[in-house]
Amino acid sequence: MSRCSVEFVLDIEAPEGFCAFNHPASCFRDRGSRTRWNRHLLAVLAIWQDPASQRRLTGWRITKDVKVFSEDGTSKVVEILADTTARDLCQLLVYRSHCVDDNSWTLVEHHPHLGLERCLEDHELVAQVESTMASESQFLFRKNYAKYEFFKNPTNFFPEQMVTWCQQSNGSQTQLLQNFLNSSSCPEIQGFLHVKELGRKSWKKLYVCLRRSGLYCSTKGASKEPRHLQLLADLEDSRIFSLMAGRKQYGAPTDYGFCIKPNRVRNEAKELRLLCAEDEQSRTCWMTAFRLLKYGMLLYQNYRIPQQRKAMLSPFSTPVRSVSENSLVAMDFSGQTGRVIENPVEAQSAALEEGHAWRKRSTRMNILGSQSPLHPSTLSTVIHRTQHWFHGRISREESHRIIKQQGLVDGLFLLRDSQSNPKAFVLTLCHRQKIKNFQILPCEDDGQTFFSLDDGNTKFSDLIQLVDFYQLNKGVLPCRLKHHCIRVAL
Repeated sequence: MSRCSVEFVLDIEAPEGFCAFNHPASCFRDRGSRTRWNRHLLAVLAIWQDPASQRRLTGWRITKDVKVFSEDGTSKVVEILADTTARDLCQLLVYRSHCVDDNSWTLVEHHPHLGLERCLEDHELVAQVESTMASESQFLFRKNYAKYEFFKNPTNFFPEQMVTWCQQSNGSQTQLLQNFLNSSSCPEIQGFLHVKELGRKSWKKLYVCLRRSGLYCSTKGASKEPRHLQLLADLEDSRIFSLMAGRKQYGAPTDYGFCIKPNRVRNEAKELRLLCAEDEQSRTCWMTAFRLLKYGMLLYQNYRIPQQRKAMLSPFSTPVRSVSENSLVAMDFSGQTGRVIENPVEAQSAALEEGHAWRKRSTRMNILGSQSPLHPSTLSTVIHRTQHWFHGRISREESHRIIKQQGLVDGLFLLRDSQSNPKAFVLTLCHRQKIKNFQILPCEDDGQTFFSLDDGNTKFSDLIQLVDFYQLNKGVLPCRLKHHCIRVAL
């Protein structure tokens, strides 16, 4: 799976009795020299297990080859140091793959034989994680827009009925987040979960609570008295994973499974603590709270580092306009000065008129002439295939899987071919942690083919114009298009 090598950067004194330039068979003058050299090599291997020692001994440069896979099955072997973090490796892969570095790329620890995967935290040492993985396991390079979303929108991640602190006080969700980060506070997540019994196939619905000290279940209803609480998992020596196919592989009662895996476990499925929530929001709450209680301020520092770097570079770079949902408003420029359209009905009408204007402008350009060897109408039906957000002939289930893997955040989308109508397309969009599908139908006007997802009220000459429009205008969609799912070949 990987290769470890030791490279001599500076001259280091070898044990007495060792001849550096002799033939390997005659390098050792006596048995004592060989023993001393073996001890020397053992010390080198010990350095690999301790990154701090490696940094102190600057004369040694220990490297390790790690294989990273992309979503499309391609892979790349990367040489890393013992202290290379997940963020370091992601930035290296972004650079080598010529991707846009928007701080949403992640390294995924993938265990196909166990049906588990998780995103590495940015501060985790890749070599250290790789040393605990089985030979069947692998690293994936993938987008995850939801990795730090709970810092931006905490209200979407912590339902009040699941958080003890919210029930005991009138504090805001921001204060709740601060309590998670403060190691001296004691926030608690509680609720019913389906729990798989260790070594058995059966599942039980139990009342569970998550604290800094660990995950507990109640042996008597919803009682949280100390004598009724039984430890299920320790946070310190465990990591949390998503179940990829819980129903099929473990007989899970729902599709919203997750797992707490001890760090020492490689292949033993019977030692995994498997749990299932009733819905996606509950699962997200449990998994987010686990990360916050385990890592605390480290997570916030990981979230802030890219922003701090951007702030340091901003005086030397051209400012880029932020296209966020809150900063965009409908404007009317028909008069001498522009004005903000506050009436929602008028704003909707303006959006429709803008769509018609785009369609007419594109039609006029096609009439004036095109340098493309393809006919304009033919080009409009294939040009979208050059875009990263178009995923071709994939099923509804596959599109939902991709959306879930890259983060259930508002505005995450992809386009695909329709399975029911060979001439149509489907927009798959995430809103409030739910995935919705909108059919895009072709329609004809004056002998030309256009595309629309609102029954022809707003028409576009190609899908690129349609996506551009709905990135700025919500229209009939529940939210604007913000992030597109992407697969990059390594």
